[in-house]
This record gives sequence, C-alpha cells and structure tokens, in this order.
Amino acid sequence: MSTVYNQSANGYSGGGGGGGPGYTENLQYNEQSEHLDEDEFGRTEEEFYEDMQRELADDAPWKRIQQNTFTRWANEHLKLVNRHIEDLQSELSDGLNLIALIEVLSQKKVPRHNKKPNFRSQKLENVSVVLDFLENTERIRLVNIDATHIVDGKLKLILGLIWTLILHYSISLPMWEFEQNGGPGSGKDATPKQKLMSWIQEKLPPELPITNFTSDWNDGRAIGALVDACAPGLYPDWNDRDPKNALENAKEAMDLAEHWLGVPQLIQPHEMINPKVDEQSMMTYLSQYPSAKLKPGAPIRPKTNSARVRCYGKGIEPNGNHVDTPAKFHVETFAAGKGNVDVIIINPKGQREKCDVDFRNDKNQTYDCTYYPTMEGQYKIIVKFAGQEVPKSPFSPYVEGKAGDASKCRAHGPGLESNDVMVDKPTWFEIDAADAGNGLAEVLLVDPRSRQDVVPVAVKQTSPGKFRCEYVPREPGLHSVNIFFGGRPIPNSPYGVNVSSSSISSYDDLRDRLTTSEDDYYSSIELERSKSTTSVDTIYALRYKNASDAKKCRVYGRGIQPKGVRTGDVAEFRVVTKDAGEGIMKATVTGPDDSEIPCRVTKANSTTYECGYVPNRTGHYTVNITYGGAHVPKSPFPVDVGPYKDSRIRAFGPGLEGGIIGFPADFVVETNGETGSLGFSIEGPSQARIECNDNGDGSANVRYWPTIQGEYAVHILCNDEDIPHSPFMAWIEAPGNFDSTKVKAYGPGLEPSGQIIDKPTEFTIDTHNAGEAALRVQAIDQDYQPVDIHVKNNGNGTYTCRYTPRNPNRHCILIDYGGVAIPHSPFRVWPTEPSNPSKVRVYGSGVERGVKMNTLTQFTVDCKEAGPGDISIALTDTKNQDVPFTIDDNQDGTFTITYTPKLPGVHCISVLFGDNEIPISPIKVNIEPSVDVNKIRVEGLETMPIVGQPAQVTLNTLSAGPLPANAIHARIVGPKGNTQEAIVTPAAQGYNLRFNVPEPGIYIIEPDVCTLPLHPVQITAIEPLDPSKVRAYGPGLSQGTVNKPADFIVDTRGAGNGQLAVTVEGPSESKIDYQDNNDGSCCVTYHPTVSGNYNINILYEGKHIPDSPFRSAVRADLDTRSIRCYGPGLDSNGV
Repeated sequence: MSTVYNQSANGYSGGGGGGGPGYTENLQYNEQSEHLDEDEFGRTEEEFYEDMQRELADDAPWKRIQQNTFTRWANEHLKLVNRHIEDLQSELSDGLNLIALIEVLSQKKVPRHNKKPNFRSQKLENVSVVLDFLENTERIRLVNIDATHIVDGKLKLILGLIWTLILHYSISLPMWEFEQNGGPGSGKDATPKQKLMSWIQEKLPPELPITNFTSDWNDGRAIGALVDACAPGLYPDWNDRDPKNALENAKEAMDLAEHWLGVPQLIQPHEMINPKVDEQSMMTYLSQYPSAKLKPGAPIRPKTNSARVRCYGKGIEPNGNHVDTPAKFHVETFAAGKGNVDVIIINPKGQREKCDVDFRNDKNQTYDCTYYPTMEGQYKIIVKFAGQEVPKSPFSPYVEGKAGDASKCRAHGPGLESNDVMVDKPTWFEIDAADAGNGLAEVLLVDPRSRQDVVPVAVKQTSPGKFRCEYVPREPGLHSVNIFFGGRPIPNSPYGVNVSSSSISSYDDLRDRLTTSEDDYYSSIELERSKSTTSVDTIYALRYKNASDAKKCRVYGRGIQPKGVRTGDVAEFRVVTKDAGEGIMKATVTGPDDSEIPCRVTKANSTTYECGYVPNRTGHYTVNITYGGAHVPKSPFPVDVGPYKDSRIRAFGPGLEGGIIGFPADFVVETNGETGSLGFSIEGPSQARIECNDNGDGSANVRYWPTIQGEYAVHILCNDEDIPHSPFMAWIEAPGNFDSTKVKAYGPGLEPSGQIIDKPTEFTIDTHNAGEAALRVQAIDQDYQPVDIHVKNNGNGTYTCRYTPRNPNRHCILIDYGGVAIPHSPFRVWPTEPSNPSKVRVYGSGVERGVKMNTLTQFTVDCKEAGPGDISIALTDTKNQDVPFTIDDNQDGTFTITYTPKLPGVHCISVLFGDNEIPISPIKVNIEPSVDVNKIRVEGLETMPIVGQPAQVTLNTLSAGPLPANAIHARIVGPKGNTQEAIVTPAAQGYNLRFNVPEPGIYIIEPDVCTLPLHPVQITAIEPLDPSKVRAYGPGLSQGTVNKPADFIVDTRGAGNGQLAVTVEGPSESKIDYQDNNDGSCCVTYHPTVSGNYNINILYEGKHIPDSPFRSAVRADLDTRSIRCYGPGLDSNGV
C-alpha cells in the first residue's frame, strides 16, 4: 500500500512506478493558444533556481501554512470523537488517531486492530490495516506510501496522505447543488480542483473573476464575496472594501463565516493574504463552503443586486434547442436579494412567445423557466430581476427545426442489462440515433430510493448520431434508466437495471509466499478461520531461508499505469528485483470479470523480468506482482483499460523514451487534422515543468524538465483521453560529461526545402565542443515510416549524414546527443519531385462550372508533386481584357488564386510552371451571371389582357440572388409575328414587364436575365367585354312543346371573354343543358313540363344581351294515339 504527495497545479495525484514520491504537473494546450513565457518576473535561470530552492526548503512559508491547515482540518473531524493532535508528523505513528479520523470521515468501522500498540510491529499493523481499508473498502488509490512512512514520521508523505483524504472526503465525494443541476464542472472527468473552482465561480458575481486558489484571494475581498454569496446579506458591502486593508477584510469575512455559517478557520486570515499561501491549504478551507448552512439570528442586510443572478440551462444555450420541444432554463436568485423574475421570449419574427416561470422555493431561490419554440431561427431571451436585466441577458439561442424521431433510436450495452452491472463498477451503454434526425440524447438515472441526483450519467457524442453513456452505480437494487432523445423517451425506456453487490473473493494460497527448504529455520503459520464459502482453512508448516524483501523490488512500464492502456495493446512492464534477496517473482493479471488474463514473464537477467499482457476487453484490470509471496510496492496495480481508439494524432521524439537530469526532454505532437483540446501530463519521481510551443500547423513542440532520475509516464491527452500508445514511458538518467546544446547540425539535408526525391542529400553534425556522448540520428516520413540514414564518423568530432528521401512528403530529422535533443531538432524538410509541369493540378470552384460574375471565387494550383519551379498565371475575360487576381503561397507546395469576374462569358486561365505551360492550360471557365435563373418565375399569366389596354406580367427574382442594373430584358412576339420590347420596371417581387396588345390572340414573352434567356411563356389577349355583341337565335326562344326539348343558339364571338348565364322562368322549373361548340358559341336546350308562357333570360357578364328576356309560348303536346274516328262515312264498303 502506498500513496503520493504531489505538489502540482492540480493538487496531489498518482505518480509513476519508479519508487519515491511522484509528482504530476498538467499543462493544457490548445492549438489556438499562444505559449507564454515561463518566468513573468524577468528572473535569470540562476535566480529562478535559487528561488526554487527556497520554495522547496523545509521551512518554506507555504509548507508551514499547509501543515497548520491540514492539522486543523484533521482536528475538526477528530473532535467528534474527543481526540486532538498537535503534530501530524508524530501523532499518527501508532495508527490510532489515523483510524479514528478515517472512521469519522467514512462513517464506517475500520477492521480489527490493536487498541494499545506499544511495539513497532503493532504500530505497523495498525497503519497497514487503515491503509488497506482506504484502498479496498473506500476505493481510494494510494501511491508511494506504506505503513513505515507513517510510523517513521515521514512528514512529506503524511501530508500527501492527508491531502488525499481531503480530496476524497471534502471535495470529490460530496454532491453539491451545481452538480445535481448539471452545471459547469459537474462532469465525471472533472478534477477535484476543477469541481471546487467551478462551484466558486458559479457562486461569485461576474465582476469578481476568480481563476486560482492563491493570489486572487490575497486582498480579502474574494472571501467576503463568497460569504455573502452563501448567505446573501451577511456581508453585502464586500465590494466596498479597500483591497489595501487585506487582513481586516479577510478577518471580518472569515469571522462571519465561522460564527454564522459554521465554517471553521482551517486557515488563518494572515495566512490567506500571504502571497506564499499554497492552493492545497486554500482548497481545504474553501471546500467547507458548499455545505455551509446559515444559522438563525444572523445579521442579514438584504440588498437587491441583479448582477448576482445566475442563469443556466439548455434553453438559453446557443445550440441544442428544437421547434415544438420544451426549452428549459433556470434562474437562481438567492444571492441577489428580493425581487421578481421576468422573462421575455422574442422569436425570429420579433413576436413574443409564452414562457412558463415556476418558483421552486429551494435554498437557491430558483425559478424554472420553460418555453416552446414555434419556429426555426435566432431567438432573443431577456431575463430581468427586480426590473433590471441579469448578467449576459439578452441570451441568443438558435432554435433548429423539429427534433428527430425518438422512436427510431435504439440503446444497447452492458449498462442496460441486469446481469452485467455491479456496485461501484463503471458500466456503459450506447444510444444509436443515426436514423432519428436532429436532437440530443439525455439520460436520467433513478436509484432504488427514487433519487435522481445520486448516480450521474456522462453522455458523450462519439460520432454523428452515436452517444456513449457511462455511470457507476453506488448501491444494489433496481435502477431506472430513462433515455430521451429530443426531449422524448426512446423505445423501451425506461430500462430496469438490477444492480448486484460486488463479488466475493477468497485469499490466495499462502504456499507461494515463502521459499521452502529442507534445513535452516522452522516456522509455522495458523490462518484465522475464513468466512468465505470458497476457501479452505488449513495450517502450513514451512521451512524458509534467505527471506526476500519485496519492498525493494521496483516495477516500471506502461502495463501498470492506471490509465492509457487500450484493448489490443501489448501492455508491457518490467520487474527489477535487485537488492531484494532471493525469491520467486510472480505476475498475474485479472480482467473486468475477475478472470485471469495470460501474462508473459521472461527473465531478462538475474534481477530483471520482462512481462506483458494483452487486454481483450475494456474495464478494470488488476496487475498483481509478488516476490517471495509478498506484494511488491504499490501492488496490486489497478489498470483501467479503455476501448480501442483510432486517432490521427502522433507523437515522437527522444523525450518519449528518455532524457538527462537538468536537460529538457523534447518531443513533438502532430494532430494531422484531428480536432480537440490537447493536454500533457508528466508523472514521475519529480515535478517536471512543461513547456509547449504551438507551431501553427497542427503540431506542437513539447519539452519537460525532469530533476530526479527514474521512470516518467508522459501522458498525451486529447479531450482528456490518452491518445494511442500514451502514456509513453521515459527513463531519465543522471547527467553525464556532455552538453547537447553545443552540438551543431547544418547542411542542405536539413534545409526546409531543396531536397529531391530519390536523390541523396547530406548534412553535417559537429560535436567537438559538446563532450562525449552517444549520437543518435533518425528520420521519419509523413507516414511515420523510418528513413535510412547513413552516419559517417569523420574522426574529428564531426559526422557526415546522408539519406535519400523516397516520397515528396514532409520528413522529420531527429538528432539527440546523450539522449537529449540538440538545438532545433527535429528538423522538418519537404523533399520534392523533379520539376514536372504535367503533375501540376488545378482545382477549386474558380475553374469549375457555376462561377458567378461579381462574386469572389478562387482556385488552387497544386505543385506538390511537380517538383521545384515557379508558377505564373494569366487570366483574361471574354473581351480578352486582363482580370485582376491575387496569388497566395500556402507554404505547402500549393497556391491559392483569388479573382472576381466582372463580365459573363468565357474566361481563359493560363498556368505556367517553370516557364512551361501545363498540359491542361489554358483553362476555359464560363462565367455565369450572379443569379440563379432557374429560380426566376413569370407570374400574372393567368390574367388575360384586354385588347387596347397595356398588359403586364411580373418576373419574381426574390430567390435568384441580387441582380445588376439593366439585367432584365424581354421581347414580345404578337399573334401576327410583330415584335416589341417590354418596358421593365422594379417591383416588390422583382420586375414588371409591360407591353401593348393591339389585337386579340396569343402573345409570346421571351425574357432574358444578364443575357441568359429564360424559357418563353405565352399569354392570350382578348377583346373587351361587350354584351351587346352577343346574339341568340333559334325556335326555343319563341315557342315550345310540353315534354319536348326547346333549342336555341347563343353566339358570343366578338363580345370579349365573359361569363354567360341562362335562366328559364315559367309555370314549371325546366332543366337546362349546354353544349359548347368550341367556336365561341353554344347550344342551349331547356325542357318545359307544363304549358304556358316562359321568360328566357340570357346575361353576359351579368348584363342582358339584346332582346333578353325572350318570351316563349309552350303549348300542350297532343297525343294522336288516343284519338279514334268512326262512322258510316269512314266505312270502306261505301255509303
């Protein structure tokens, strides 16, 4: 068992496997950031190291402050069990105070231990019990500390252990309200420092930016602001305090916090304002505030301040909101005093929309706001408190179209299956929303006690439509996993997941713990009866000799690092047993399901073993290494194996393999176009200062400064995840009798350009002033493949190096001397092919179809594969006039040419390379008007113009883009072939075309836009309406017979285009039939059923035609079949 005391920017964290204390320093690097000078105080290197020695001295002010703070923190917890310590260094040595402290912190009983430890062995046993309890029961990773360090009073490591407890129990473990609400810093990957800093930044007003735990607190105003933020009105005038009265400010605020918020002064006011105060002490003190409670009777002085209102939530974020999907956000007013919250939602059309505002009545005085966007576009959200706008208001979220279809989402993975989920073991599942459209995945996990804020779920989008969700259940029982997409549940949600307890394991066979022998000493060991159902109680009588000391073994390598190993990696490590005596080295590896993973063990020499294993699945692995039956220091090693990862990021350089104390260890990281935030972390036996220089081309030169010999783990992170092969294990040696900074390298082979592929090139390395050391020269191409370099020793301290580049890509030449990179290494060179104009490529929108006039366009001339040579460009328009252009050298063998054509028509682009025209030159480009004629519509054709009156149609150009002046023309062809030009005038929808129609018939309209003809359209002109020219004739207009059709003709020719209406009025209703003769006339038939007089009304466009109404006399129909004639006069026989 071991721990580590790391002083770094992120507090104390685990070091590498080199033995001794491990330090970690993290430096975040973003490709857009600039490198800052390391020493902002203008100190020389000698002055810097003198200051550093004073800072590291045992009596340094920050160390005294830290020891006092940690002692007060321990006593605040020990007073609950009537214990008190004065000296951390000596009063933890018997384990009793330490056990009491852990029992208070964990609320659990530490296993059986010695209540009256008088002997060293009893003290060691007590401390071992508590350290084992921390690792195995509390799951706290301890590195580089064992029981002897506590018993022997190793203050540095004792402080490291206390800091580990503070991080776990006071900062990491508590669930603060901003985490429950998903606020910044609440992600599972946030460090304790980030978590505490995020909470503080969310509490404090924007006018008081806090970025650290040291200097930002020295004037006493920040602690006053925090006190008032936790209890609004307790210290409302903190902002009026004079920063020069730092001690008075800090003391008044801290006294108020102690009396009314119950925050003990773990750090004293004079220590807080000390410029040398350390951030660990400050974090220890400040970590009490999230759980602080205001006592009754506090002297509250209310003060309304809208600047202290905090708004958060997806509904006001720039992206992620969808039409018809609830958009929610929250307004916290607890620090702003008394007032009302007003919310105004304005949609993209400037219209107000409804917002539901509900007061939660919680301790943060939170208002929950929900609105339902009705349209896509930029919304404006104004939030006011007590009539004043709050910080960052108005908010401008962009609302996208309707969210995707949640019914098309699917979820799968072990985190949704009861058989695979166990308490305190990370699990995961994936959401597949590839076919669901736009939307975000959200997960809400409810534990067996119906709590929604105990088990956070980290949801990360891994690719378009793919989400990975991770969580760690804290207790057994049925959990409800609710999965939403676009605010709606997906199929089968919620999922019921039954979490089981951790599995039971039994102790190992103790026969491997001692080396048996036939003589020497005799001993026996009796085992305490085990409670495991899988073990057998027995007694072994063993003989042993030459007892081994596993504590003197050392383990190195990537295979034992807590993070970085991925499935399929060959995870290697090395066990060194020098000075550990005789014994059997045994290495075993167990996987996520406690199954044993094959581990290769090869004895390299009498004291070194080379080991390796290949993890085949993600999860938690354990590497157990014993020597003589006892675990070596820090064994078992926990290793979290991540999934296989494809990445274009590559790292190389001597600093990833080794280095020398006192010299920078250099390496290079190249992103190769992969996006993300890069980070670097160095873990090892010493603190390592990191420097990073962004090269501006997607690569960075990184160096770190190791100060102690040993193995260092170099973590290279992208978005807080190790890239493949990270961490890189570097062994740092003691300095030798050489100085790599005095090595010089020069020659054409190291120049950025000028090398020709398949042609040898040379350079020289001069080491005669640098002392004696091993010289190493390497070269890699752009695909990171090695390039052979022949190195010739000239015998005078110089070396001639020759290599032959085989491809026209970037090559890196790495030169190190004694394991340290020489100045300017790595050298980047770009070999080229011999000049070959036929391999020049021209591409881009500026040489393709669709180039618009008056629109900026560009194209690329790619000479990467054409070898050395200069390019020349000529560009002329359709009138053979030169077109202005600019040419930009992209410094990678390509050139960007930009121009703006002013005329439509064919343009010619001539390209010469090395005075020779390339094969495809000249390139002809047809320049189109800056308008999309396919989007122009002719409107108004449904209205027939009247002869003798002006006709008008409209060209709708709104969707076609801007048009230059005089871009519209139209020719009109009349019914007899005569032509005229339309008069063009601007209109709201585009342009109106006006022309004359002297005669009836079809007119053809032939418009063109920017000389481009549109599809011709036609319109029919008609005569003016004249009902007097309508004629009606036929027998049905004057007479008819009952039950027989009566017909007449209506002729409208010459009367214009109008509506014809015929009605028949008479003694009975008559059915009317029409038949269009297709010549401007129609036949009308009506069917009278009763005799009498009928009026026939014929109207044209609502007016009677001449002689209308017509009167028709309908007589009865005589049926001759019923008439009989008889008499002698008709007799055929005669009269």
